[in-house]
Amino acid sequence: MNYYYDKENSTRNVQQQDHQLKINNRKLLEITGVKEVDSFDNEEFLLETVMGYLIVRGQNLQLKNLDVSEGVVSIKGKIYELSYVDENHQEKAKGFFSKLFK
Repeated sequence: MNYYYDKENSTRNVQQQDHQLKINNRKLLEITGVKEVDSFDNEEFLLETVMGYLIVRGQNLQLKNLDVSEGVVSIKGKIYELSYVDENHQEKAKGFFSKLFK
């Protein structure tokens, strides 16, 4: 079971679905616990998972398998980066870049 802290309700909630990432030789990425594929192209995927938004960056990325009912996504191509977007970190990054480009 996965746990996360809900700021709005200040309670601890239990997620029913597991979230796992499996990378095979940086060429195939299998992800479970996906709620929605928000956007994708051959260099970047934005996925909403049960643990937050996940950004996958790479080269020649292709959606190999999508099963929304099971929450499973497979992406093939050369994987360069995986990163999660949190509300707190997003604001900090936004502030940093806004200062940099003033």
